[in-house]
Amino acid sequence: MRLVDPHVHVWKNDPAFPWPAENASPPAEDRTPEMLLPLMDAAGIEKTVLVQVIHYRWDNSYVAHVRDQYPDRFMAVGRVNPEDPAAPDHLSYWTEERHLHGVRLSPAVTAAGDWFAGPLMAPLFARAQHLRVPMLILTGPGRLPDLARLVELHPELDVVIDHMADTHPDDAAGRRLLLAMARYPRVFVKISHTWSLSRQEYPWADTHDLVEEVYQAFGPQRVMWATDWPVSLARATYPQTLQVVRDEFRFIAAADLEWVLGRTALSLWPFAGP
Repeated sequence: MRLVDPHVHVWKNDPAFPWPAENASPPAEDRTPEMLLPLMDAAGIEKTVLVQVIHYRWDNSYVAHVRDQYPDRFMAVGRVNPEDPAAPDHLSYWTEERHLHGVRLSPAVTAAGDWFAGPLMAPLFARAQHLRVPMLILTGPGRLPDLARLVELHPELDVVIDHMADTHPDDAAGRRLLLAMARYPRVFVKISHTWSLSRQEYPWADTHDLVEEVYQAFGPQRVMWATDWPVSLARATYPQTLQVVRDEFRFIAAADLEWVLGRTALSLWPFAGP
């Protein structure tokens, strides 16, 4: 079984990759690929997708650099400024010249994220569809109706809902909004953040029924696990983020685990090498 982690973050305090001026409090400790690779090897994780960390804002230079350093182990997803009319061209640059594969948007559920329903989204979604790179969405369930409208306009675009839209297991309305996205055949979900959503310790059993609903609605070929390292370290060890899926989600059929743990991610990110 091939293990592929589709969601981690890396960063480094390095003048070659400066923090943007608006980041007044950059992280003090580095989280580099050299720290991650031994963890991957110990867990048997073959490949990983780097997702641009918010600390760098719209400059994806560091994840592009890491991807170029280790093309057989990493691919990378960037960010672009969604309120910049030139965002589609920026996405083309990072995709075609810097070899990133995907873009992530983080619309707030509050009025601060109203740009997600504005006129700049359709051109950006259209460009991602043209470039054939996935669109990752980090938001809450309240923004999923806005996402649905964009998905309907761009039916050939692969869209990934990160972390089950951070839908709390007790949020019945939010669960309905999340599960309703299964009607779109190119919408995927990462079943990550159970450690964050839970009120319990490992294996975060109070989240398992939510994950089971997502798995049943979307099917294994549109569901992915993820570590979200190093954010997950607040409540989970790196091995636990894999173990909970492989060993505790007993509702996932054995034949489906190879999709959830690797093949689904590989269908979206064509890694270099074997």
